[in-house]
Amino acid sequence: MSQPHFIVFANEKGGTGKSTTAVHTAIALAAMGSRVAALDLDSRQRTMTRYLENRDSTMRRLETELPQARYEVLEDGASLDEALARLSADADVIVIDTPGRDDPVARAAILKADTLVTPMNDSFVDLDLIGQVHPENFKVTKPSFYAELIWNSRTQRAKATGKSVDWVVLRNRLQHIDSHNLRRVGAALDELARRVGFRVIPGLGERVVYRELFPKGLTLLDLGQLGEVGIGHITARQELREMVSGLGIPGVDEQQKVAAAG
Repeated sequence: MSQPHFIVFANEKGGTGKSTTAVHTAIALAAMGSRVAALDLDSRQRTMTRYLENRDSTMRRLETELPQARYEVLEDGASLDEALARLSADADVIVIDTPGRDDPVARAAILKADTLVTPMNDSFVDLDLIGQVHPENFKVTKPSFYAELIWNSRTQRAKATGKSVDWVVLRNRLQHIDSHNLRRVGAALDELARRVGFRVIPGLGERVVYRELFPKGLTLLDLGQLGEVGIGHITARQELREMVSGLGIPGVDEQQKVAAAG
């Protein structure tokens, strides 16, 4: 049996939509037919676990079946390798959600990543995690500590396994109107991407619907459970599909075509 594809969502800043993005990615892949497992490394907040537990509750309440990922939370002191071995036995993809802080287990998980996803809000506050900019011209002055951490982790993985890591920075909460700030952040990210070696793709927009979906464990792909569907929901669902496609997970584009045809 081949090794699952590991997608690790990691960012040491909180409030970037990391867990929401991780859940939507996991469910989107499951909806396409992949066998998806999810591992929550934040044993305190358990946001991803609670989201998927709410999803199970909704399915029981509505007596319906929805695409779902098998999920675990890694308790303090538990073995990451053992948890991944359990989940790998019946999974094509494993989605790992890390805590929004520096954490030794999160660092170990980053070393496992085939695709490393760093969601960030579209602001210089979040950009500071991966690169510092000049206060007047907003040009990048140097990469930050987190970029160096990821660089070292990718180097270690390449030496140990001979495999490269695809680092993707997601621009979450993108504003829907053009602005000087939007362009400046984008230009700084593009410069950092060339210097540090990551890809930049659009993530999920700033929409109230994401907060409303959490208690039910639903995602934008479960529009049939949302009642009346507005144009905003349809647009947001297209954003999600484009984001998942942009992650470049092997086989996803083919799966999306089959799902659309079905």
